[in-house]
Amino acid sequence: MQYEIGRVSSVGNRKTNQDRIGVIESHGGIVLILGDGLGGKPGGELAAETLIHSVEYSLRHEIMPIENPEKLLKKLIIKAHYDILAVGKKQKPPIKPGSTAVLCLIQNKKAWWAHVGDSRFYLFRDGLPLYRTKDDSFVEQLYQRGEISLDKLDGHPMRNYVTQCIGLMDTEPKVTISKGLDLELGDTLLLCSDGFWEPLDDAQIGSNLTDSSIKESIQKLATRAEQTSYPKSDNTTVLAMRITSMQNIAKKTAKKKATATKKPETSLDGAIQEIEDVFNYYKDEMDD
Repeated sequence: MQYEIGRVSSVGNRKTNQDRIGVIESHGGIVLILGDGLGGKPGGELAAETLIHSVEYSLRHEIMPIENPEKLLKKLIIKAHYDILAVGKKQKPPIKPGSTAVLCLIQNKKAWWAHVGDSRFYLFRDGLPLYRTKDDSFVEQLYQRGEISLDKLDGHPMRNYVTQCIGLMDTEPKVTISKGLDLELGDTLLLCSDGFWEPLDDAQIGSNLTDSSIKESIQKLATRAEQTSYPKSDNTTVLAMRITSMQNIAKKTAKKKATATKKPETSLDGAIQEIEDVFNYYKDEMDD
């Protein structure tokens, strides 16, 4: 599987940027990470930064592809929760910083994701939001219970109040984890903070993801999010990955090598057979 990645993180109309993102790539898989430090609390950027470092450190001790992705994602987030609390205690004076968390694991042409808080994961297919996480927020709970309508979400005075986060509280957060989903050519996996998604609607995001390269697309969307919400624009952060090919180059190489090691009846017959094997293997690509 081949892919392209784009990332944007801007301060918006704020004094500091408390959002953080990370990408961990290996031959066995990719992990995407995003954290949005809680505003109004000390050390929000410290909490988000600790999330990234904690996941990066934990994955050094894991062999990818992962046998149990759902178990791993929960373990990574819970460990980051306790790491944030530990870092907060070391500050002078001690603080209790908090952050949202979104993780996505991609391996074997499938994706799993997990989140805590109101930062989001999206999977767009053909410009449509096939999957989106449900925010751990007060207004989302009101909406799910039918107490407010969809058009009341954005303007609600408590729209930024999260009901789950990592750090901040001694109790472990409730982590929402997906099942594995088969990916398709052209799929876009997108992680973002509320400063990105809140000024935009899902249809607006999806329709702009197919226009150009993923880097250009999310830069345009991030700029639009800032301009739309100005002068109250928040930190605006988005990390996106687009699947550009479902073919595995490593497997092709292995097959070619295996073909080359077959013992032919004669050197000429073997050479001809090898050429035919390679031609047939790549026939579909050459027809394109």
